Amino acid sequence: MEIIDYSIVVVYLVGILIIGMWFEKKASKSIDSFFLGDRSLKWWALGASGMASNIDVSGTMINVALIYALGAQGYFVEIRGGIVLIMAFMMVFMGKWNRRARVMTLAEWMVFRFGNSRQGKIARLVCAVAVLMSTIAITGYFAIGSGKFIGEFLQLPEIWGVKPDFIASVIMVSIALVYTAASGLYGVVWTDVIQGGIILLSIFVVIYISMTQYFLPETFTISTPTFDGGFISQTVAREDWVNIFPKWELNFPEESRYSIYNLFGISIFFYLAKTVIEGSGGTGGYMMQRYNAARSDRDAGLLSLFWTVLLTFRWPFTAAIAIMAIVYGNSSGNIIQDPELALPVVVDKLIPVGFKGLLIAGLMSAAMSTFVSIVNAGASYWVNDIYRSFIKPDASQKSLVNQSRLASVAVVAGGLILTLFIGSINEIWGWLTMSMGAGLIVPLIIRWYWWRLNGYGFTAGVFAGMTTAIVQGLLFPGSPEYISFLAVSVLSFTGTVIVTLLTEPTEDEVLSKFYLKTRPFGFWGKIAEQIDPESRASIKKENKRDIISGFISVPWQLTLFATAMVVVLRDWTTFIILFFILAVLSYLLYTVWYKNLDTNGE
Repeated sequence: MEIIDYSIVVVYLVGILIIGMWFEKKASKSIDSFFLGDRSLKWWALGASGMASNIDVSGTMINVALIYALGAQGYFVEIRGGIVLIMAFMMVFMGKWNRRARVMTLAEWMVFRFGNSRQGKIARLVCAVAVLMSTIAITGYFAIGSGKFIGEFLQLPEIWGVKPDFIASVIMVSIALVYTAASGLYGVVWTDVIQGGIILLSIFVVIYISMTQYFLPETFTISTPTFDGGFISQTVAREDWVNIFPKWELNFPEESRYSIYNLFGISIFFYLAKTVIEGSGGTGGYMMQRYNAARSDRDAGLLSLFWTVLLTFRWPFTAAIAIMAIVYGNSSGNIIQDPELALPVVVDKLIPVGFKGLLIAGLMSAAMSTFVSIVNAGASYWVNDIYRSFIKPDASQKSLVNQSRLASVAVVAGGLILTLFIGSINEIWGWLTMSMGAGLIVPLIIRWYWWRLNGYGFTAGVFAGMTTAIVQGLLFPGSPEYISFLAVSVLSFTGTVIVTLLTEPTEDEVLSKFYLKTRPFGFWGKIAEQIDPESRASIKKENKRDIISGFISVPWQLTLFATAMVVVLRDWTTFIILFFILAVLSYLLYTVWYKNLDTNGE
């Protein structure tokens, strides 16, 4: 980088520190201020913050790598997490369901659902521990991706045997930790708003450069890593590479790490099944935190819509970077061997001076915003659900805020230690989404739709699923992702149902309160019969509208993102087809969902 590029990055870093520290006093009033922003934040700010938090460096490097290696079809691999398809469910019903509980964390929600008796308290504790474990793992994933990216530009030396990537990770997370621990969600959201603007500006610059200066040849060479640490090259036709409609099978050599996607149709099916289950089960962490902080049901819907529309621009950006990486490698003879390095190579070699500093600042923004959101949300589980609930119930607000800051530091330290044991960021992301995530998915989805589920069953399902995921990661790390997902899900489901049926149900009074306030659909007949006919009819009408909206919102989001991406691919025939489908789905979504947004929802 040149001096002007370094200057832009320095100005950015100083700026977000100033903005973050500005909110230190507001965040210090109470843990509601620290973790929920006093539930006073605007829907558009929460939506912009969510977008910035979803666009991370590690995920962007993976997305670019998948598009680079698989072509446009790589888009479908990221149904597993990178497309954030859960937003389709959060937008139409799951966001408002979460908000209606008026809790701080997913673990606290367990008391709302199962009561404050022994079963509710056990479910709360187990949920808090499980989420903290996941948070540390995800923190490590984001830290290693950030270090791998930033390390390419800082060119740090190895110090006392410590790898340069790890040193870069420490630098990044330390800066982020300063304003996160000081200003809580206030600082996270408002720095995210600024960082989101930088991210979008960077995206538009890259798309413009790619579409005006880089054109794919009719055939070209790509490279993918092998299991033995080497790399293998393949020749690809442009027509096949830009085709976004997925094939049933791919043809990567067995020695390639990307051969795990050869049964492509089966992989997509399981990615989609996993995401539908996950979306129908709600969420936790920083995503749920945004809804807990929303002011009304309407705000929950609007922030979801804004969040999703802003996320659209990630996909033409990743396609643009992949195209630039292919053209550069084939024209210069320096084929990029590791697809995960396509993003930093393009930034280093092909982005002009000045714009390079802007893009690096934008990608650092993506890393920072995701990282701080995860850390802030993760710390809340220690403070609210373990420390205040089981260790020191009479703790003062000042003491709780101090604990919040210490917990933030502990989560970061755990994540950094974990990076020492992580190799490929794609592999750790696959394990997090398809194994570790599956350990929570089953009990999380059943909690909404089956009245009989109790706190003991939830606890058993989480324990069985998380234990299986950890064993799989340690003993069978090379297992196909869909096999891991199935094994973890089946064992989790078995534990959930068996223990639920062997123990007493949750009290009817607790269930009735939950049902009337949340208004979920599913197997709630026993509880619904106990409420007045007018309320029952109102809930049924809302449920019907939400179910129809869900069937529209999922293909709408997939089509929205794909339509934007094929513009950069210059596949105009496909663009016309997708645009027509998108227009029809948008009209249906407007009619069924948007026009019925509750203006007075509490």
